[in-house]
Amino acid sequence: MLYPELFKQLEAVRWNMDRDIPWDKFDATKLSDEQAQTIKMNAITEWSALPATEMFLRDNREDSDFSAFMSVWFFEEQKHSLVLIEYLKRFRPDLVPTEAELHEVRFDFDPAPALETLMMHFCGEIRLNHWYRRASEWHNEPVIKAIYETLSRDEARHGGAYLRYMKRAMAKFGDEARAAFAKVGVLMASARRTAQALHPTNLHVNAKLFPRDTIQSRLPDPEWLERWLDTQIQFDSVWENKVVERILHNMSLLMDRSFATVQELNRFRKEMAARIVSPSAGEGLAPA
Repeated sequence: MLYPELFKQLEAVRWNMDRDIPWDKFDATKLSDEQAQTIKMNAITEWSALPATEMFLRDNREDSDFSAFMSVWFFEEQKHSLVLIEYLKRFRPDLVPTEAELHEVRFDFDPAPALETLMMHFCGEIRLNHWYRRASEWHNEPVIKAIYETLSRDEARHGGAYLRYMKRAMAKFGDEARAAFAKVGVLMASARRTAQALHPTNLHVNAKLFPRDTIQSRLPDPEWLERWLDTQIQFDSVWENKVVERILHNMSLLMDRSFATVQELNRFRKEMAARIVSPSAGEGLAPA
């Protein structure tokens, strides 16, 4: 089981909200209303770890190891929301999210293939690590800069934990896991081709609630994410390339095969899909 080791590793570097956040360094002159509003939106977005955890537990019921790991991931992700809320309580109490606003992002996700969901969240951790690094650079206020730096390190560690479970899945499921990981990897590394950011909180997850079936669509300001990325923290092509490079690098390590471009990863996806075609089907590829 991976959970006991991951628990020790993450606990050894876990930060304390009172001791490790430099609350006394706050400088009100360096926090704009525009910036404070984005902190509120991120606080609510991080609260969506709650429905994500409910999804993981439902779709991985046969996997007690991974389900137990969710206790750590859920705790740390909800702590992200909590520290952003604490920041607002201390310095912008008028912007503290209401319980109703937080509860709005808790809704059921449709069942999905567990392997693809695992890869989706692995890529999401990589992306969020880079978003938060860029957010820290955008802010001038010392406390929120430190908070985003802290959260970005957490997201990187979470990505590493997911990668451990992906390696275990490949040992257990072989080409089925390779095909699932490559399929989602191609999608998540192709964000520059899409109109909206590709992150688990911005993807449709409940057909009955469409179009309000993404986390972002249920926020007080559903349009904030694109504005935050494009015009505020300016997550440009240079930063997007960093995300793509990390996805391709990790996929190369995972598959023991070099992927320099998304196109190469896509060719590998097709190769894996062809391998797992059901013998009774006779021809054709697995569903794309």
